[in-house]
Amino acid sequence: MLHPALFAYARQPRWWALLIIGLWIAHSVATLSLLSPWIMAPVVVGWLGLGWLFRWGAPRRPRTQTRAWPWSLLPLALWGLYVYLAASFGDVDLGAVFFHLQAGMEDHGGTDRNIAAVLYTFSMAMLLIAFTWLVRVDHRWRLGERPLALILLATNPLFYGVGQRSAAIVTDDGAWLERRYVAPVIHEAPADPPNLLLLYLESLERTYADTERFGDAYADLAALGQRARVFEGIQQLENTGWTMAGMIATQCGTPLMPAGLLHDSQFEPLGKVVPGVDCLGDLLDEQGYHLTFMGGASTAFAGKGIFYEDHGFDRVLGREALLPQLEDPDYLNNWGLYDDTLYDITVEEVRQLSQSESPWAIVNLSLTGHAPEGYPARRCEQRQGEFDGVDILYSVKCSAWLARDLVERLEEEGLLENTLVVIASDHLTMRVSAWEQLISGERYNTFMLLGNDMPPGNVSRPASTLDVFPTILEAMGFEIDDHRAGLGVSLLSPYPTLVEQHGTQNVNTRMRAETALQERLWEGLVPEQQQEEEATTTEQIVETPEDATNEQPAYAQ
Repeated sequence: MLHPALFAYARQPRWWALLIIGLWIAHSVATLSLLSPWIMAPVVVGWLGLGWLFRWGAPRRPRTQTRAWPWSLLPLALWGLYVYLAASFGDVDLGAVFFHLQAGMEDHGGTDRNIAAVLYTFSMAMLLIAFTWLVRVDHRWRLGERPLALILLATNPLFYGVGQRSAAIVTDDGAWLERRYVAPVIHEAPADPPNLLLLYLESLERTYADTERFGDAYADLAALGQRARVFEGIQQLENTGWTMAGMIATQCGTPLMPAGLLHDSQFEPLGKVVPGVDCLGDLLDEQGYHLTFMGGASTAFAGKGIFYEDHGFDRVLGREALLPQLEDPDYLNNWGLYDDTLYDITVEEVRQLSQSESPWAIVNLSLTGHAPEGYPARRCEQRQGEFDGVDILYSVKCSAWLARDLVERLEEEGLLENTLVVIASDHLTMRVSAWEQLISGERYNTFMLLGNDMPPGNVSRPASTLDVFPTILEAMGFEIDDHRAGLGVSLLSPYPTLVEQHGTQNVNTRMRAETALQERLWEGLVPEQQQEEEATTTEQIVETPEDATNEQPAYAQ
């Protein structure tokens, strides 16, 4: 039986207030430090011990209570938002947050994260109530909470990122990347242009190929790699770390810098996605290709359908368009079609396109490896056994096998003659069950080329997903400007990449200061008044001699 003193403590509101605050502190420590959840217990006990020692909420010499609102409420809420984003995605990418807010969040498949968001909101409300009560009844907390508000603002990574970008704009001319951008142009095409099958495997980074950390999860892709050109060292730059950003990086050769204040209607979804640059679809469309995008999720999410429709694709097939083709209309996940279904429909699409005299290209986006636990298909459960609903390596193995099976099925039917197959991860994975193992070493994206007489072998060099675009073009036999397209350099050429020349950290730092490339990406969405003001500004600030506007191409510096 519980001691009566415990009931007496439980009736005191200060202990409930301190417990709520302590639980939030403990959860934040466990989330941001990546320590075991068991660390929460000693943190909470230590916090309550401090509360008992200093009599928080019950000072020995109490002063008159006040009904004033604490200054720290907003800083606390912003820290709560950051902890939620870190718990959901691991690395918090502000660009992804801004882009999705403007591009639209409709038909989002992450219902599990919606539930988590509701729970976080409720717990944050409890935290703010507990903190407000404590400040009002304990004058010592009132005296210290204004400095606390400043500390919370100064240490919040969300504000650090915004402040760092603002400071960079003040000291930079904001055109470092723009001066290195090469508009993609095809100067000469092969006599018999090859078809293209571009398979994006959701979050299936090459890091999983490390058998010591991940066993045989990547084995089927490694088997395909034995007869493919495999590129190692494909790093992830800022503004390329989510699905739309990954596809734009690899098809346009540019990071997806959100429209931000350049958008001429801040309270409406974007009507166009990177309208100011030509991408893979635009170039292939000019060459007479029939272009199809296929993905199991909705094309309405994050402007995906808008991007492909505006950049040369004839057919954009997502969940809405593919549902009528399902034999079992109930065989769906939160996002849409499972990949075994999607790949069956992909085979049929290739069959139909192969009957045409025109070359074709299919861009295919999978779902199996999607964080946090993936969406393994029935065929994988028949092959791998029951899924526990948590282990991402199960889903990684499933995704790799489904991709290999699709390629082999198409090869057996003779449907990949004169076809380049590209297998790539759209981005590095976000927070999953194997997160600690993933971040324990260097991480790289998957990128391999198969078919079209591409000699097998491994290419290991520092590069980024921006280099995928010109590499695909040259692998298809197209001649481009100095082996460059966008900010990328063909990895089939000997010329150095942006990462090789300047390093990932330096490129990321420059990207935070970039405004000129951002304006190029969203050309046409800049308000007319802003365009007129920029037209009157003719002076250009040169940071260093090598950054002058008459510089040689990046590889020749």
